[in-house]
Amino acid sequence: MTATTQAQVSQRSSVLPMTIVGVLFFIFGFVTWLNGSLIPFLKIICELNEFQALFVTFAFYIAYTVMALPMSSILKLTGYKNGMAIGLGIMAVGALLFIPAAQAANYLLFLAALFVLGTGLTILQTASNPYVVHIGPRESAAMRISIMGLINKGAGVIVPLIFTALVLSGFENFTAEHLAALNPVDRAAQIDALSSRLVMPYVYMAGALVFLIALVKFSSLPELEVAEQPAEHADKAGIMHFPQVILGAMALFAYVGVEVIAGDTIGLYGASLGLSNFSSLTSYTMVFMVLGYLIGVTCIPRFMSQKQALLASALAGSLCILGVVFGSTESTGIASVLWGWMGIPVIPNSVACVALMGLAHALVWPSIWPLALDGLGKYTAQGSALLIMGISGGAILPLFFGKLAHFAGDTQLGYWVGLPCYLFILFYALKGHKMRSW
Repeated sequence: MTATTQAQVSQRSSVLPMTIVGVLFFIFGFVTWLNGSLIPFLKIICELNEFQALFVTFAFYIAYTVMALPMSSILKLTGYKNGMAIGLGIMAVGALLFIPAAQAANYLLFLAALFVLGTGLTILQTASNPYVVHIGPRESAAMRISIMGLINKGAGVIVPLIFTALVLSGFENFTAEHLAALNPVDRAAQIDALSSRLVMPYVYMAGALVFLIALVKFSSLPELEVAEQPAEHADKAGIMHFPQVILGAMALFAYVGVEVIAGDTIGLYGASLGLSNFSSLTSYTMVFMVLGYLIGVTCIPRFMSQKQALLASALAGSLCILGVVFGSTESTGIASVLWGWMGIPVIPNSVACVALMGLAHALVWPSIWPLALDGLGKYTAQGSALLIMGISGGAILPLFFGKLAHFAGDTQLGYWVGLPCYLFILFYALKGHKMRSW
């Protein structure tokens, strides 16, 4: 068999796994980026401040830290394919928990449901990301992960619009000020009416997840086989002896933190500026992330390497943070012309810089995974679990954002939290990924 024929067979054999995993990545995006619309919604109906509202992200993403290693142990027992089905089942339970949470309008129940959803996503992410890395050549792994990210963030573009249409339709004056002006009886009635709108979307979500369990379980999705540990690393007795994956997890911690800040706080920031379309602002960030992933799909590895993409992302993200903090809270100059030309509702310049963070850091995730998993061999499952634990940055760093914004009395200043994150990603791009010993 010629090299060309082998490549064609390999490409055909990866189509089915990529298709099924692509469906899963769409679900990842749909569930994850729904939080961006939930935060300002729950902030109003549960009467929360910015810091309290961001416990939505904490409850969701902290599950990755708490459950990553237990989930990797499950994968060792069940295999990657069965592990994916288990993760979908856990997510279906989490979706159903939103029903009593919505009926009671109880914030703690919402947080519990989000934690269960995050737990299910933990095992799905731990299983699916190594799948994408290992079902093709390593040098093009970032391109394949970019395709998955394109699907993931595409879901993030549409979910705020669906949320607005299903939940907020008919409540155009839905603001904290509007509710505060009502008498207690009317306010309680409207809160009950609004929270009950969450029930049916999550019932549909649970049904879709049950369907996906059957799809994964009864498909011909192959079991992932990872090569044994390389001989040159035979002296390494555990995952902690691989600096590239430890530092990679830290870089992912920083990245997911700024990704969640960009996607989930833009609605809060827009609401603080009095923008009427605050519930759909997450779509702006997701659109730019989709553009970033398109760059990854078309340019890696043909025009730039994974390391170069990571370096460019860190530098661009740092510039965006400066643009947010020092940018105008009005739409002026080229930004106003650009939004008008694209037919998009005009947003202030500093809010636009928050959205542009999505473009800046879109290639961080697909670049770090292949660099961090390089040479792990039989430790791949543990390394994947550690990288998944880095997702806890989405739990912790937004809380720092919320606390800083709350104490400063200015949501705009909270974005300073992102600068050291991008600088650490810069370090990993320049040196951290090359380290093979401490």
